[in-house]
Amino acid sequence: MITKETSNSQEVDFNSGEIILIDKPIKWTSFQVVYQIRKHVGVKKVGHAGTLDPLATGLLIICTGKKTKEMTKYQELFKTYNGTITLGKKSASMDGETELIEVGNLENLSEEKILNIKKNFIGKIAQTPPMYSAIKLDGKTLYKLARKGKSVHREPREIEIKRFDIKINLPEVDFEIECSKGTYIRVIANDFGEMLGCGGYLSSLRRTAIGEHTVESALKIQEFIDKFSVTNSIINN
Repeated sequence: MITKETSNSQEVDFNSGEIILIDKPIKWTSFQVVYQIRKHVGVKKVGHAGTLDPLATGLLIICTGKKTKEMTKYQELFKTYNGTITLGKKSASMDGETELIEVGNLENLSEEKILNIKKNFIGKIAQTPPMYSAIKLDGKTLYKLARKGKSVHREPREIEIKRFDIKINLPEVDFEIECSKGTYIRVIANDFGEMLGCGGYLSSLRRTAIGEHTVESALKIQEFIDKFSVTNSIINN
């Protein structure tokens, strides 16, 4: 596994297969990270084990070569995130990607009410995927429909929240959450605001762990390129 501790003097074989821990920067798509690694190591077969939204940062597990067969194993692991829900506003994308709309004031909110609402998100719960997602329905990607102002029915899915710790500093609620695969943190932020009656959106998000693998061990993109880029690498299509 290639981490921050991996020396460039160690033997690596991206064609045969490597697992790479990357700290995704904000405003990058997960595919952009895959593209940069593919370009710099000269390997066509590269994939990631779990998408992060463009406005999120943090741990991506990248697999190359024969190790791409192991992506499902990493996808099944519980993920840990920290971030912030901002109350009183909402958006169509449930984060800061789309226009923020003022919803309600926070005058009637109490710490007790917020803590009681939080209990609804612990354990196995049903969650409806957002329209702004990469899920496909009848061959059409949902976020492409959403950008045209369209909405279609989405079946709720069962997810599991093992832990949901919060710190209240209105209008912000900082959190750390440990959850199963398929969990949309944006939806939790939106639903949290809806249950409180004031609206809410995900204003920041960072993935800190996937199973036992942590972002502290992950390489920044530039660090990876500096250590492992193959000069003038050419990818044959």
